[in-house]
Amino acid sequence: MLQVIVLTFLGGLMGTNGIPHFVQGITAREYPNVTGNSATNNAVAGLAAFAIAGVLIALAHVDRHPWAALIAGALGTVVMSVFHARRGAFWMSRRFGKPLPEV
Repeated sequence: MLQVIVLTFLGGLMGTNGIPHFVQGITAREYPNVTGNSATNNAVAGLAAFAIAGVLIALAHVDRHPWAALIAGALGTVVMSVFHARRGAFWMSRRFGKPLPEV
């Protein structure tokens, strides 16, 4: 059951993290990203995050413990939602000396 919880939590984190990067990327806006702030980098990073989330959830075998998977995935989604709502991507870029995009 621990595998289900850990992998679906991480899947929720990654899938939710992909949303702002993908949306900013396909709308041609810069957004803080470890690979660079360009719209193209963000669109690709968002797609990669969605793919990673899918793989994590597939590896979790959620059918074995569906309620634990649902709760862990939802918790991962909440954690990443709060991170982005509090402008965590901008904070991380500043913290690690990365350039901030012009907003």
